[in-house]
Amino acid sequence: MATSPTSDWGQKKKRIVTLALMAVFLMSASFFLIDRKEETIIVVSFPNGRELEMEVADTPEKLLVGLAFRETLPENGGMLYIFESTGQNHVWTKEYRFPVDMMWVDESHHIVGLKENVAPCRENDCPKYSSSPEAVRYAIQTGAGFIKQEGVTIGLELKYTLRM
Repeated sequence: MATSPTSDWGQKKKRIVTLALMAVFLMSASFFLIDRKEETIIVVSFPNGRELEMEVADTPEKLLVGLAFRETLPENGGMLYIFESTGQNHVWTKEYRFPVDMMWVDESHHIVGLKENVAPCRENDCPKYSSSPEAVRYAIQTGAGFIKQEGVTIGLELKYTLRM
């Protein structure tokens, strides 16, 4: 018995819909099954006992964006930039919503440069801040006033602890 062209189209349509539903189901299931990486948090300890939970900027995207578009920093929080190599690394405050303090840190975790109360920038051509002339591996950004409030000075040694 031969099938009509209309019933062939109906069967193809049914198969297409079934395959589409299976694809949607598999994509939805994979969302829950994929091991998503959580944000890396490093606790930075200062010699006076103060500890800050730092979000880590360690990818090109995070290094570029930093704290842009955020309304505030969490209490006891900030951003730790981990540069690919030690050198004259820089950051900026493009699209920041609040002023920040910056600390420049060398490979041995000693502070080698400070910049207080750096204003946000909403212009197209924003200034870039560096530790010049010191070579650095890390930069730390905190809310403005942290350096003065905690008595942070050049030469202090910081300790880093990975939060699991």
